[in-house]
Amino acid sequence: MQNFTFYNPVKIVFGKETISELTDLIDKKEKILLLYGGGSIKRNGVYDQVMEALEGRSIVEFGGIEANPEYETCLKAVKLAKKEGITFLLSVGGGSVLDATKFIACAVLYESDPWEIVTTRAANVKAALPFGDVITLPATGSEMNPNAVISREATKEKFAFSSPYTYPLFSILDPETTYTLPPRQVINGIVDAYVHVVEQYLNDDLNTPLQDRQATAILSTLIEISPKLLEEKPEYDSRATFMWSATNALNGLIACGVTQDWSTHLIGHELTALYGIDHAQSLAVVLPAVWRADKENKAAKLIQYADRVWNITGNDQEEVIEKAIESTVQYFNSIGMKTRLSDYKINAKEAALRVADRFRMRGTVLGVHKNLTPDIIQNMLEKC
Repeated sequence: MQNFTFYNPVKIVFGKETISELTDLIDKKEKILLLYGGGSIKRNGVYDQVMEALEGRSIVEFGGIEANPEYETCLKAVKLAKKEGITFLLSVGGGSVLDATKFIACAVLYESDPWEIVTTRAANVKAALPFGDVITLPATGSEMNPNAVISREATKEKFAFSSPYTYPLFSILDPETTYTLPPRQVINGIVDAYVHVVEQYLNDDLNTPLQDRQATAILSTLIEISPKLLEEKPEYDSRATFMWSATNALNGLIACGVTQDWSTHLIGHELTALYGIDHAQSLAVVLPAVWRADKENKAAKLIQYADRVWNITGNDQEEVIEKAIESTVQYFNSIGMKTRLSDYKINAKEAALRVADRFRMRGTVLGVHKNLTPDIIQNMLEKC
């Protein structure tokens, strides 16, 4: 197992009726910028709970943050925060709202071009406004990590960044806030969490038995609870398990001492930026192709995954690996997630060329062993 440092300062407040704890989590002297998305929090009662908990506080609101948070929208929030003298940010919504909040927290104090925060992966960030969040959509794990992803409409780009300054001070996770989520968002959340796990798990075999079993436990749990999550009437225990699984999928714990491969995410980001498909939809399309293209390096873990998650064994390793990949595709399909570019009316050949050309322009090579060249990526996507 490789050397590692694990640092996670986020206070997690989990369970029913925990939004009321905002009263004690945010100092009364703070001037708060309340950030949210399309307004669902005002329809499902979450907004009212937040405002009741913060009654008498100085609050400015900023809504309209997109499902793939846009740089241009974030800059409007930055301008508002500066104008109003905001001292604390509160994200209420899913991971996209929180990702935007992380960028805004940095950009308010950043003295140069804010886009540098994204393009330099926040390497030059030296400070950020304090912020916390109320999470209403299990998916990204952003509530317990320092990561964020921002899109720029003007250039059709989407990049991730991370900084020690972009950990939330606290995250409130009340599973009951997920009860009004539409099925599409639930499905996206399941797939997003699932792919987060395998990007950290299915790589080199570095003798990490505990992390391997933690990873497969999250995967098996997601598979097990999926039918309940898609039932018409929400059930608390399954929603609570879903929420905690998504958090643990990307809070850094299963990444300790292992190699990580975010090829599926980086390719998926390009598809989302160019074609506007949901983040999780892009992941479901790309993941099987990445596994097939890089199965020589991932073979040991794919075989372990086949056995521990899908109960697939056999003497023919190629056959075992292919069955594991197909089982994953079938699982995604079974919960309503489509896995082909044509399902989203995207021409695979055209998309493959556009994505590969972007990687060629940037000199990008993906994979743990830097073996997924733009040519290989183009060939992969043509088969999607």
